Amino acid sequence: MLISKHAGKLSATRGLVRAVLRAATLIALSVGTVPAQSAPFDHSLFDGLLRKYVTRGLVDYEAFARAPEFPRYLESLDRAHPERLDDDERLALWINAFNAYTIQLVVAHHETESIRNINKTFGVLRLNGPWTEPIVRVGGKRYTLDDVHHRILRKDFGEARVHFTLACGAVSCPSLRGEAYTGARLLTQFESQAREFLRDSPDKNSFERRNLRLSPVLLSYRGDFGPAREDLAKALAPYFDGDTRTMLQQGRVFFRETPFDWSLNSVARAKTKHLPDSAGIGHM
Repeated sequence: MLISKHAGKLSATRGLVRAVLRAATLIALSVGTVPAQSAPFDHSLFDGLLRKYVTRGLVDYEAFARAPEFPRYLESLDRAHPERLDDDERLALWINAFNAYTIQLVVAHHETESIRNINKTFGVLRLNGPWTEPIVRVGGKRYTLDDVHHRILRKDFGEARVHFTLACGAVSCPSLRGEAYTGARLLTQFESQAREFLRDSPDKNSFERRNLRLSPVLLSYRGDFGPAREDLAKALAPYFDGDTRTMLQQGRVFFRETPFDWSLNSVARAKTKHLPDSAGIGHM
């Protein structure tokens, strides 16, 4: 009888222990599957500067150089924790970082004609050209613009639409947007940038019969849109209408490259007369 009572108590205790362990395991699994997320990163300083000092994609670099908000925004990027952000917020942060530090590169070198003049020696681009200068600081680490463009944005995210958003400091690059990118509005901003670049800038991209005249920005990185030549055409189809869309969807088009103008995308530079530089995008 005594043994029976003890056995019953032991069985009840074991059952309670199992229940507690099961609950603890469920809690641990639940916590483990929901990583800690920080609040959306605050890009308001950069947003305000872009709204004031960017006009139709052209940049008032002198105003950025004078604005106290600009170094404060760059400092905030250095203090950021990209790993704590969700995918869209993190992608928006790196796009903004690329665009902001491209402006900073031009400002730091007091360049007024072309970003390709930066780190140029005797008229020739050095191997450590403008995009390989370790000027970018994000999350306490130092990067080059090439690192951000190729190793992070292209490789880590695999999002081909970033090519519509990166303003590389030249007239023929995608226009610098007059607002900062945010995770909450990223899809809308991607679509807007793509349409502006593809349809509203005929000197960069245009469609003539079955000939699609594309910017070197797209042709150089067309593999990001898919392995086959037709993949780029199909990726661009949603941004066109009617017969043009149909031909793109079917891949029945020929690609031709437009000249690339490396003149600085500055308000001041746009007031002077310049000739297109048809050189390829090279490091970019």
